[in-house]
Amino acid sequence: MEMDGLIEELNLLWEPVQPFLLRQIEELYGRQDGHILEIGPFGGLIFALARKNVGKSFSIAAFPQAAISLYQQEARKQGLEDRVRVIQSDSSLIGVSDASVDLAIFRGALFFPKLFHIDFGAIYRKLRTGGIAFVGGGFGKYTPAELISHIRKRSGQLNDALGRARVTVESVRYQLRPSHLEGNCEITTEGGLWVVIRKLERDALRGWKKARRMILTK
Repeated sequence: MEMDGLIEELNLLWEPVQPFLLRQIEELYGRQDGHILEIGPFGGLIFALARKNVGKSFSIAAFPQAAISLYQQEARKQGLEDRVRVIQSDSSLIGVSDASVDLAIFRGALFFPKLFHIDFGAIYRKLRTGGIAFVGGGFGKYTPAELISHIRKRSGQLNDALGRARVTVESVRYQLRPSHLEGNCEITTEGGLWVVIRKLERDALRGWKKARRMILTK
């Protein structure tokens, strides 16, 4: 099967997971406004957010090439082509303005080095002050076990066909080091393996880091 067919089938397979994963993301974001950006080929959450009016404007940084037409077709299918802008991009997020994003979502970000290289620094640059990024992969902490069991086998087959790599918390920390963003990031294993990136005001950031150190040293 060609890459676009693999990506399309994987995204369709994961559609039932979206409401549960969205619940986790909405809790994290805690807002109804702002500009929301979905990144990479493993998407679809942005269309659900637009339908729920979580966010005021919506973009997709689409890559690799095979994902671009899939997103454009999906936007037309859902009648959201005027609300969700599909940007031909890459892992550097070319075409996305710096300091323009309030919520960034990048599913599959850590697991497919044959498809793209994750650029944590680029994601951070695109965030506005107060912005947040949810980067990684997994079923989410609210997805029912029976649903996970139902799609796990085929999902694994498709992921492997796309070159999925095995990733650990330590390997993610290693990937973060060149960007010098460890202090702005929290790695969580709730519902998968995710990096939460926050772009805070300088004073707020110092307080957040201090509180985080106190928690880690308890």
